[in-house]
Amino acid sequence: MGKRKRVVLGITASAAAFKGVALASLLRKGNLAVDAVLSGNSLKMISPHQIACVSGGSVYTDQFAKSPANPYDYMPHITLTENLDLMVVAPATANFLARIAAGFADELITSVVLACEAPVILAPSMNSRMWNNEATVENVRCLKDRGFIFAGPVEGELACGGSGQGRMMEPEDIFRMCLNYVI
Repeated sequence: MGKRKRVVLGITASAAAFKGVALASLLRKGNLAVDAVLSGNSLKMISPHQIACVSGGSVYTDQFAKSPANPYDYMPHITLTENLDLMVVAPATANFLARIAAGFADELITSVVLACEAPVILAPSMNSRMWNNEATVENVRCLKDRGFIFAGPVEGELACGGSGQGRMMEPEDIFRMCLNYVI
């Protein structure tokens, strides 16, 4: 049996963050080695312990380690992307999309994406008004032009109770997309 493929799962602060937890579980069940990177605000939605339990991998939340045993641990944005087969950010908020479109490396999750040379799948999740906003449309166009792969969003019920384009794809559908890049 060959070496397990490595995936880094990023989760941002969306009402759909719980779907990121479900995706972590699916990736692990798919025999992928999964590490996770959580945005600072996602910690208000989910716990690193939840992700660690279902992914079986490490969970990173801080751009700078407190006192690492290994000097390379001072650069998790680099070490996480070495020998990486795929990165997926699910959910990816409008704020996150804008930050990576502009090239911000202001927290670990954005730094990892900018250092990543593997394919990156983005699974947007936001209100339809945010998804259709001219700024978001332009950011998505920019990111697609740079080679980012988009998984949705889809039409459906939104966290606000309304419905429209902006709902994150279901974890099972994103998982199937991921398999296209790691098989």
